[in-house]
Amino acid sequence: MDGSVVEVVTLDDDRASKDTALTREALWSRIRAEAAGVVQNEPLLGSLIHAGLLHHETFQAALAYRFSLKLASNEMSEQILREIADHAHAREPALAAAGQADLVAVFQRDPACHRLMQPMLFFKGFQALQAYRIAHWLWDNGRRDMAYFVQMRCSEVFGVDIHPGARIGTGVMIDHAHSIVIGETAVVGNDVSMLHSVTLGGTGKEDGDRHPKIEDGVMIGAGAKVLGNIRVGHHSRIAAGSVVLSDVPCCKTVAGVPARVVGDAGCDMPSTSMDQLLKD
Repeated sequence: MDGSVVEVVTLDDDRASKDTALTREALWSRIRAEAAGVVQNEPLLGSLIHAGLLHHETFQAALAYRFSLKLASNEMSEQILREIADHAHAREPALAAAGQADLVAVFQRDPACHRLMQPMLFFKGFQALQAYRIAHWLWDNGRRDMAYFVQMRCSEVFGVDIHPGARIGTGVMIDHAHSIVIGETAVVGNDVSMLHSVTLGGTGKEDGDRHPKIEDGVMIGAGAKVLGNIRVGHHSRIAAGSVVLSDVPCCKTVAGVPARVVGDAGCDMPSTSMDQLLKD
């Protein structure tokens, strides 16, 4: 703790509204207030909450701590990983900005998320995505072997395998996050939502640009496989269990094996509405 007074927020507090147009500092203050409320109501979690949230003065410091704690192993100490993450955040402020956008996305789209602090401590999709962001920074800065190490540990710890060379936008939600695979040349736009067991993969042993390009605002249902260097147009929907092998037009819904267009997307922002029903 830094000795400052921390306001308490409880679940029934009106400030627990999902309207989160906050600065990073205000967001962090709200997370700390939520955390203080949890310590008050569940003292047995006090050590975890203090170490993970209340001990840190900034949002990015808490992200770096969680990264190092979760990915540490006998092969790589928590201290070394913390130094890597702190250095990355100091050199690239966009990492924390992306983390904030991802956090807000989860909070607003996931009905099981009642507090902003939950993804930081308990949701492996959010934590794995932030670890990928460190790995991608390492990849872009020529530290590719270390990036591969982070990828390996994310796969082992979270069951999420995102190649550090993939490019992923901000405001992304990966819900549940079991068995997520995203290949090296995949591109994921802003404000995308995907559920568990999604694969953005290749179709064989070809080299080069071989993975899907997912545009802004797309929702990808559970178990969907999007394969090859194809484009999924903005604000489209991919139904659960679909296998997508060809381009998807903008603002459409595709379903089936292989996937076919079955209608319009049904709304302006499928990734936010999270409506997965196919209308007649």
